[in-house]
Amino acid sequence: MESSILTALLLPVALGVIMLGLGLSLAVADFERVAQFPRPVLVGLGCQMVILPAACLLIAEAFGLPPELAVGLMLLAASPGGATANLFSHLARGDVALNITLTAVNSVLSLITLPLIVNLAMSHFMGEGRSIPLQADKVIQVFAIVLIPVGIGMALRSRRPGVAERLGRPVKNVSVVLLIAIVAATIVKERDTLLGSFQEVGLAALAFNLVSMLIGYVVPRLVKIEKRQAIAIGMEIGIHNGTLAIAIASSPTLLDNSAMAVPPAVYSVIMFFTAAAFGYLVNRRP
Repeated sequence: MESSILTALLLPVALGVIMLGLGLSLAVADFERVAQFPRPVLVGLGCQMVILPAACLLIAEAFGLPPELAVGLMLLAASPGGATANLFSHLARGDVALNITLTAVNSVLSLITLPLIVNLAMSHFMGEGRSIPLQADKVIQVFAIVLIPVGIGMALRSRRPGVAERLGRPVKNVSVVLLIAIVAATIVKERDTLLGSFQEVGLAALAFNLVSMLIGYVVPRLVKIEKRQAIAIGMEIGIHNGTLAIAIASSPTLLDNSAMAVPPAVYSVIMFFTAAAFGYLVNRRP
């Protein structure tokens, strides 16, 4: 999965537009409510950092994945949610303020949890330990793509609410079109590689994706967290930052193993379809 103009330039630009649209729909009061009710944040972090890696380990073992692919799947489980999770949460009527909070907190905590989980996975599946310090610029990229456009959108809504109201729907529509175009272009460009990869790890990646969303939605509902916040947690945990995982797996200064990038690449294609289905199902009316 080599870098291209699609992943290096167009995807960040598209995500920036997406986050701008989300910012236009948010107010400071949304974050104040999250701060006043921290339980959903703690539940989301618990699902992300404790339950999810354990579930991923069981799935890798159950499907008998080769060691490098198993580590790649664990790498994905350890990666924080991406900006795309915020978009799908927005479309599924989830609590986007909670999504952004979880993305920000997870991105910082992943400096510790990601190397720990991946090193334990390498020791378990490959019989070796190896330090993989996460480069700070990757975390900065997550913050830049998520927080700066959101901040601009929120500022516009605060100071020019009429303009923000008129821009909200067009920007949201453009966001969806851009996302669909990027997914389609990626599938066409990498179709040969992805076809072979699906045969190796497709079912395991699908199972992990479904389990991730199930954990992210059902666990919060079991502890009496409201539906909008459960949807947000489900999207945050079910849609991982596959680009970050691929970069860590492929980077010569980190894992330097292209095979470990295969599960995140396959997952990154699958999750768009399952996230759309998940959003539809949780919003069906009786």
